[in-house]
Amino acid sequence: MSRHAQPQILEVPADAAVAEASSGGSSAEALQMRARPIPRISIQAFAEDARTVEALESAAEDRRLAKAHVSIHLGGLQAAVAHYASNPTPGLIVVESTLDRRAMVAELDRLAQSCDAGTKVIVIGHVNDVLLYRELLKRGVGEYLIAPVAPLNVMESISSLYTDPQSDPVGNVLAFIGAKGGVGSSTVCHNVSWTMSEALKTNVVIADLDLAFGTTGLDFNQDPVQGIAEALASPERLDEVLLDRLLTKCSEHLSIFAAPVVLDRDYEISADACDHVLDVVRQNVPFVTVDLPHTWTAWTKRVLLGADEVVITAAPDLANLRNAKSVLDLLRQSRHHDGPPHLVLNMVGMPKRPEITVKEFCQNLDLKPGAVIEFDAESFGQAANNGQMVEELNKKSKAVQPIRELAMALAHRKGVVAQQARSPLAPLLEKLKLKL
Repeated sequence: MSRHAQPQILEVPADAAVAEASSGGSSAEALQMRARPIPRISIQAFAEDARTVEALESAAEDRRLAKAHVSIHLGGLQAAVAHYASNPTPGLIVVESTLDRRAMVAELDRLAQSCDAGTKVIVIGHVNDVLLYRELLKRGVGEYLIAPVAPLNVMESISSLYTDPQSDPVGNVLAFIGAKGGVGSSTVCHNVSWTMSEALKTNVVIADLDLAFGTTGLDFNQDPVQGIAEALASPERLDEVLLDRLLTKCSEHLSIFAAPVVLDRDYEISADACDHVLDVVRQNVPFVTVDLPHTWTAWTKRVLLGADEVVITAAPDLANLRNAKSVLDLLRQSRHHDGPPHLVLNMVGMPKRPEITVKEFCQNLDLKPGAVIEFDAESFGQAANNGQMVEELNKKSKAVQPIRELAMALAHRKGVVAQQARSPLAPLLEKLKLKL
């Protein structure tokens, strides 16, 4: 919406869009997946209703808008018109209006006279009117939302304005962290990543951020010369060509961003460098699994809070319970619009070790387990020595099914598990049922 540029008419069925907006849109999970990270833009909002202000403030605090600069003002559409008569417009304006159709369109025409080239506009209205929606689209308004709005609706609308429908969607970042050192978080990360790449036939990159002691190269029987340390040292140089050179291909769909694993150098990692590197990787593959070390730094915290999905791996003892609760409390406090993290209870049933039961562990966290993996030193030890994943070594291992279910849950493809687990006798049994 600009005084210098022709309005862009969006090809959206007006009646369907208004109906979806009025009903609150799709499910929360679908909105979470559609609301992608917002680029580094300036967003200024002008609201009238207190509930709208609350929704906008909640959205501004979300991880998806971490890079954007958001300011919220009162007064709605009319205040925006007055403000921009003497001030430059930002990249995105969000305005709320309680006016009827004619008055709202007239005010938006006045606002358009002050808009700079490239400025996008989202309107929040209180009228469920298809004719109004069409008028707004003709004037280049990016989206029309019907109040009351939810934070996820706002974020999804902003995402859609900055996502090219012709380009590949931005990939998901899946962060894996252990509640305690030595609980097998890296092993779970590597096995889940391999399973996703094999079961879904989709590209996955493992980013090993344990620069001094990472095991990704060992677990996949690789000895890369270069890896993620080079990217983190000069993040501004990382592009698609350099990324391809730094990645080590392990299979048709799986690559690793390996750690250097040398101790004759200091590793100073900045949170901004991590952000930039992961952003470049996620632009090129559907899934980036991040193997986080068991250390607590500014960049570890930012990666964890900014990930699309979080997996906490823990052993069933008291120290793991305490640490898992600390991580969980932080995530619940900071990620209001995301689903709960995935809890993996690993090495359950180790002989002669006193354990907290799975039921008690999960009750104390108020969290259902995403996977329970029984202690199996033989399978995991042999797989590690061979540079294989557990399912490669032994398809009948008890760990295969929970790892596969976790992988499909992280990819939001739970149906694939049922399809793969289907008995080979199923077609014959179906035919027998039909005859009966």
